[in-house]
Amino acid sequence: MNLDDYRRHSPYSDPGRHGGLLDAVSPDIPTVAATARNVIVHYRAGGVDLPTDRLEEVNRRWVDRILDTDQSRFPLPLAAERPAVDRVAGCCRDHTLLSVAVLRQHGIPSRSRVGFASYFVPGWHHDHVLVEYWNGDRWVWADPELDPAGDWGFDGYDIDPKAGLFDSAARVWSAYRAGTIDPEVYGVSPELPIRGDWFIHDYVLLELAHRQKDELLLWDSLDAMTDDVATADLTLVDEIAALLLAADDGDEAAEKVLTDRYASDARLRPGSRVESVSPVSGTVSIVDLRR
Repeated sequence: MNLDDYRRHSPYSDPGRHGGLLDAVSPDIPTVAATARNVIVHYRAGGVDLPTDRLEEVNRRWVDRILDTDQSRFPLPLAAERPAVDRVAGCCRDHTLLSVAVLRQHGIPSRSRVGFASYFVPGWHHDHVLVEYWNGDRWVWADPELDPAGDWGFDGYDIDPKAGLFDSAARVWSAYRAGTIDPEVYGVSPELPIRGDWFIHDYVLLELAHRQKDELLLWDSLDAMTDDVATADLTLVDEIAALLLAADDGDEAAEKVLTDRYASDARLRPGSRVESVSPVSGTVSIVDLRR
């Protein structure tokens, strides 16, 4: 993919009939991030107790449906303040997807990056999704979930890729394969068993899908995913991780190989349907992705 590919919407980021709402949002990152936080509240870590019957909003998946839900409560511009408890239930993926949608709506190349953040809990690496956008000179990492009023100790809208604050899934997988990290401190939460080598393995595949503009939910399944690395095709994920890292370093040939591999290997992409396991109810569903 090239820069122009990332200027255009994916089926996930396309606002549909809500395009005018995104047109009205200034495309500077602080405004874009504030807008995402105003529309979406994290279903587990948003600081509010959401009604149980609204938690399944985390499965809205597409920006147009997220905005359908928002506008059913607030038929207002996205800058009009929403009470936190009435925002759409989502997670980091949704904050990022809405931010990416605004940027693409304004023709700014952007994509979502899947990996692990170390700045929420000392000693723990939370699975996380950031915005990566082209500022005219370079790709910039920004976390739209972070309120700049917080005492983070770093610029959350220009995160240094070398600072160790956020690492792509490919970089974490490569470190695991080199034996330089403990995979048990990489996962959803220190309180949950969803962590470890298999989890990092699967996130490399999610990272690839998001790079190819299939901005899947973090609980979607692909054929190459596993719950036990002993039975996984490690060579495949080693190769994908190496290509992702090379592409990040500006290797255009690696970028093309990633695109070709994704198109030709059905194990790496969802196809017309995807199996999804709701993190709220545990319900397994087959979602039709044809739009």
